[in-house]
Amino acid sequence: MGMETSLLSETNQAGLIVITGVFLMFFMSIILLLFFYYSKKKIIQKELEKKNLELDYQKDLILATLEIQEAERMRIAQDLHDDISSKLNVISLNSHLLRTPDLNEQEVLDITTNIIDLVSKTLISSRKIAHDLLPPVLEKFGLDAAIQESCSDLNNSKSVTVYYKNDAALNEEDKIRYLHVFRIIQELMNNSLRHGKATEISLTLESFGGKIKCSYSDNGRGFDAKSPDSRRGLGMKNIESRIIFVNGTINIDSAIDEGVNVVFIF
Repeated sequence: MGMETSLLSETNQAGLIVITGVFLMFFMSIILLLFFYYSKKKIIQKELEKKNLELDYQKDLILATLEIQEAERMRIAQDLHDDISSKLNVISLNSHLLRTPDLNEQEVLDITTNIIDLVSKTLISSRKIAHDLLPPVLEKFGLDAAIQESCSDLNNSKSVTVYYKNDAALNEEDKIRYLHVFRIIQELMNNSLRHGKATEISLTLESFGGKIKCSYSDNGRGFDAKSPDSRRGLGMKNIESRIIFVNGTINIDSAIDEGVNVVFIF
């Protein structure tokens, strides 16, 4: 009887151990499942936040591109209205004056001279507008020649010294892409002069892993590149939107009173 009781007690203990073990395994399984579930949920949430940030950034760039296009259209419309249209109106008035009866020879000569002078000025203005839209040097001779011309103009102004070197193999048939690159460089130079008050600018183009690397720097006032406000300006958004057009990347390094260093690859 005592032996049977002992065997029963041992059986109960073994059963209890098995049940406890099964329960612990079940409990641990639930904990692991919950851990993986919440970990995955957290990862998905972070991915969604990252995607939302990227979408917001893309949206900002699209809006900036539209703002830039509208600003460019307004500038062209203003130039056409204030410069071209006004001169054409004066030419029209002078042309009608030639119909005035009893004009003497000197009056006809004066009116004709005025018309010729105004036509000449109108042609210069229209060429300037066309030059701003697509620089003829870039169209005829390519990116390198266009940059050289811009650097020469700045050096001739005596307000800044520009050092330019090109070691890149440029495909001068790719004019649309290079127009965006040229506008990026123009924007960087304008920022160096207008905001940075730089007296020296360095610009280098070189081939880099099948792409082209542009290194740009100045000795101007610089700015806090880590500040979110520094990238909200229309000029900076203009640069970033054009970088997307050329399938490029850009890195801007700057600090207050330490100038600007920019590297973009396209």
